Amino acid sequence: MTLDDLATPPQVAEVLHTTTSALAQDRYLGRGIPYIKHGRKVLYRWPDVEAYLAANTVIPGGAA
Repeated sequence: MTLDDLATPPQVAEVLHTTTSALAQDRYLGRGIPYIKHGRKVLYRWPDVEAYLAANTVIPGGAA
């Protein structure tokens, strides 16, 4: 893993078209994208963001 694999909440929020507050709420509730805590700093791994998107993709008419 390199530093290029890490993203800040504002970077992830921009990609997901959401807010940093929504990401913080997900962390507080224990849901959402896995994250790394380094002191007070929160970081996300891009592969985790991609895996989260893949796991939450809905295919209309797909098998349940």
